[in-house]
Amino acid sequence: MPSSTLFDEPNPTILWRRLVWPWAGFWLLMLAVGIQETLWTGKPQFWRPLVNTGSSALAATVLIAVQVRRGSRRNRFLNQPLQWFLRTWASMPLQMVAYIAAMYALRIGVYALAGATYPHGPWVEVMAYEATSFIVFYALFIGISFGVRSYGAWVDERLAVEKQANLAKQAQLAQLTQQLQPHFLFNALNTVSSLIHSDPDAADILLTRLATLLRAATDASQRPEQSLADELTLLHAYADIMVQRFADRVRISWEIDANAQDCRVPTLGLQPLLENCFHHVVEKRSALTHIAIRITRSVSRLQIEIEDDGDLQSLPDKRGVGLGNLERRLQSLYGTQASLELRLRSGGGLIVGVSLPCAH
Repeated sequence: MPSSTLFDEPNPTILWRRLVWPWAGFWLLMLAVGIQETLWTGKPQFWRPLVNTGSSALAATVLIAVQVRRGSRRNRFLNQPLQWFLRTWASMPLQMVAYIAAMYALRIGVYALAGATYPHGPWVEVMAYEATSFIVFYALFIGISFGVRSYGAWVDERLAVEKQANLAKQAQLAQLTQQLQPHFLFNALNTVSSLIHSDPDAADILLTRLATLLRAATDASQRPEQSLADELTLLHAYADIMVQRFADRVRISWEIDANAQDCRVPTLGLQPLLENCFHHVVEKRSALTHIAIRITRSVSRLQIEIEDDGDLQSLPDKRGVGLGNLERRLQSLYGTQASLELRLRSGGGLIVGVSLPCAH
């Protein structure tokens, strides 16, 4: 059964990890600018731009890491952007003070260890400059953060919707598959009961085959699909039972493409097609009925046809229980990639064709 897909989009955690590289590239660029400035002074001291840029990068990285870790608490407000931004901005002043203090403490401390004094202008001007820079940086960061978190919430919602859809589809398939068993059992037991008095030995043989078939069908009904080879095992068992009942009134020919054995088909999906022939043709006429079962594979498609040479001259107005059930299962499993078609046979009779993708 095709899976959903679930998604090709990366999750938010992966997105954050991908942003590490642009972030590192940005600070390397800032470091290169700082080194260039020292070269212009004519007194290159590469450790100074390394300390200045490194302290800024370290303080900013710690700040972002804290924001990313704690930001999930505000995810419930993502559908209310104004509330989300207000709550995010509320902690900005404290974070700004912590960022500037940490950055300058690192610079002053490292310079002191190097036996130098960190040069800076008046603290009022320094704070005004750093506060302006921080606000611009902070606005850019929370904009990116809102986008990433909104995207993550959207992906989570889609995953939840798809999961529910898959559960609903599995429940529907299980229900449709289980509906086949009592319907089939009813018809099979009628076949056995018709032989109990007229041919007890044949009835006993059919009961044994029926028990084997039901055991296989019960196991198979736990999965919506199985290989064509396994499905044909069930179909042969059903055909043997029905041919035993109508020994003088039916002949079945099998044309099975050996390359199609591994293709996946709906569990108990072929039996309703053959049952349709017996119920609407063989049981209602005394003349010999020829039934042809043809299965071919063409590239990635599987074509199934079951044909009878009955007396039908016009197509039925609606599907019966078996064919209607099978058609709904095909739609649920494969959507528009599968189809069930009825067409008249030249000279009388019906051809039921099923086309579906061949997935190994």
